[in-house]
Amino acid sequence: MSEARLPATGEIEIETPAEAAALVEEIAAADAERMLIVLDIDGTVLLEDESPSPGIVEAVADARRAGHEVMLATGRSWEATRGIQELLQIAPDYAVCSNGAVIMARVGAADPASLVYERRHVETFDAAEVLTLLREHLPDAHYLVELPDGRREYTDYMDDWNLDRASKVAFEELARQPVTRVVVVSPEHNEGDFVELVDRVGLNQVSYAVGWTAWLDIAPKGVDKGTALALVREWLEVAPENVLVMGDGRNDVGMFAWAKQHGGRAVAMGQGPQEVQDAAGEVTASVLDGGVAEVLRRL
Repeated sequence: MSEARLPATGEIEIETPAEAAALVEEIAAADAERMLIVLDIDGTVLLEDESPSPGIVEAVADARRAGHEVMLATGRSWEATRGIQELLQIAPDYAVCSNGAVIMARVGAADPASLVYERRHVETFDAAEVLTLLREHLPDAHYLVELPDGRREYTDYMDDWNLDRASKVAFEELARQPVTRVVVVSPEHNEGDFVELVDRVGLNQVSYAVGWTAWLDIAPKGVDKGTALALVREWLEVAPENVLVMGDGRNDVGMFAWAKQHGGRAVAMGQGPQEVQDAAGEVTASVLDGGVAEVLRRL
């Protein structure tokens, strides 16, 4: 606390309403700073069956009541993200989607009955070369691209894909215009196969992450959740050291590095790969055991 002080025991000190309000604000600020809390979705907020991690809804509500900003940063498209915001009962100013290639911004007040979001920032790339290269090695894989306006195009149906605003096209049509994201799923390959393939073919013109299943997610070169969150933090005017990010996958490593580099906290989920845990500054319990709620309760 600066020059303001509390009266000594037994002392009565009369303050004007304005002075009293300033003192209360100073005491509150000394106890807690507004934080930017950023959560990955799959494996962090949600279990594999799409149900919420134990205690997370209540813990998020408590964090918001304490004045913190809680938002999502995910590899999912916006269409697959907005429902998770509803599940968590949040309407943040921003949502980072498509592994950082898309930042959605809320338009107007946080009214649950009339929430509107628009694309504030979009990164794209020409996917022709990478698609051709991957198809040479994965001819039977399922391919999907996300377009700058949020529409998606895919080659084969997948049960676990959200295909709102999506159209089935021939493989050759996927690269006819710049995209924000490429997703490759090969059911007959495992995570280790994908990691080995990435090392072997050398995807030098893009950013990529291998999921905990046989899922390869490709973004524009130099783009990840961390690059998007750097913009969001500036727009929200949150101090770098008041950032907390949590995730479980390789696509979270970029935001871990960004948060730690600037004095913030990075927390990996307990079930995440060892390399992801090593990249974080802390490790919490698994998503199944309520790892996010465990961290948020300690704030």
